Order: sequence, then structure tokens, then C-alpha cells
Amino acid sequence: MEYGICNLSVIPLRAEANDRSELVSQVLFGEIFEITEWKENWVHIVTSHDNYTGWIGRLQFIMLGHLAYKRFKQTPPPLTYRAVTQAWKIANNSILYLPMGSSLAFLEGTTCHIGDERFEIIGEIGETENIAVAATSFLNTPYLWGGRTHFGIDCSGFTQTVFKLQGINLLRDACQQAEQGYVINALHDTKLGDLAFFENAEGEIVHVGILLNNEKIIHASGRVKIDSIDEKGIFSKELKRYTHKLKMIRRMF
Repeated sequence: MEYGICNLSVIPLRAEANDRSELVSQVLFGEIFEITEWKENWVHIVTSHDNYTGWIGRLQFIMLGHLAYKRFKQTPPPLTYRAVTQAWKIANNSILYLPMGSSLAFLEGTTCHIGDERFEIIGEIGETENIAVAATSFLNTPYLWGGRTHFGIDCSGFTQTVFKLQGINLLRDACQQAEQGYVINALHDTKLGDLAFFENAEGEIVHVGILLNNEKIIHASGRVKIDSIDEKGIFSKELKRYTHKLKMIRRMF
């Protein structure tokens, strides 16, 4: 088995080995993965933190040895997931602007080792251990199918990234996240950080958001925003109607 690690700010993970293919997710700085197939300019991978599969460009990562991969996997999540903003690439004196949720497992002091490359972490955001602060920092981020950053994010990418900053690994899709944690039976029994899941006409889970309390939810729909919620679902003040039908509520911690 071969392994790799993302040494760029963020790279697209695509459904097929084609630049025009659907963006299914993104790989953030420092995230590691298994390599399952090589195809011309593309590599098929399985991400280590959520077992998501897709294709990335073969020039958008560096190889990682088995022992380093194993050591990274064994590093406790709170030590690896950080709300960083900038890193100085020492080799060529360049700056990378990093998304929240970047992984810094190979860190000595403020120097992050990614393969043979070294990065000095020079910008970091505090207070992301507070889930409300972490979540609301994404307000007005535009919706982007497959996105996981402040420059574009989808509903489950939003919940996954916010929870990653708490040291909690969520799976990638809303329907997968709906099988994690445990069910909370009533909206009035919820607390900050519970996840609310919503269904389509066929009963399939198609949306997820983070409860701020039992009346407000923050979620990515058009953009990351705060809406009202009740037993029926999400009520949009802008549209003056219900937009998402509540299916279930689950607690992850």
C-alpha cells in the first residue's frame, strides 16, 4: 500500500480522473490518505479521516512512508486539527494560506514537517474549541457542493469541519453522519452542538445543520446562515416558508 499527504492549502477530490468531473470533497493541508490506483495524471485515494474516495492530481501531494502514515494515524485528534491561517514554506520563502481544520500532526514547536518540506505556522485563530465560535466563523460562506473551507462549503462539509476542530471525526456525507452518535428524541432536549438532519420527499437524509439552541440552527444552504427551527423543520425568514423537513437529531459528544 502507498500513502500520500496534502502539502497544498486545499486540493479538489473528484469523482472521476478529469478536471471537469464533479467535486465530491476537498483534501486540506496535512490530511493523509491511502493511494489505491495511479492513472496518468491522476491518483485514486481513500482519505484517512473519513474513508472518502476520489481522484486527485498527482502533482498536488507528496508521498508519505508507511511508518509516518501510521504515526499520524495514532496521533490524538486534538493535537492534529488546528485553526491555522498561514504557513511559511521555508524552502522557497513562500506563504500558504491555510483553511481551518488543517492537520498539523508532524509539528515541532511551530514548525510543521510535511515529508521533506518544512512549514512555519505563523497565523492561528484561538477559541475554536468553542463550537459556537467555530461554527459562526463560517457565516456567509457561499455554498459549494463538495466544499470544506471558508471560500465555499456544503452542509456536511460544514458540520465535518466544525467538529474536526473539536477533535471529533465525522464522516463526509449527511446520510453517513446520521448514523453516528445517538438520537435525541425531542427538540426541547437538545443542546448546543447537536446535529439536526433533514429529509426529502422520499425520506432520504439530504441536509444537516448544527443546533445553536432548540430554536436556532446554523447550516449551509445558499450560504452559511442562521435560521429558525421547530418540530417541522427549518423556517427561512428570507423565503418566509419551511425549507427543510426535520428527520432526526443526533448528539456526537
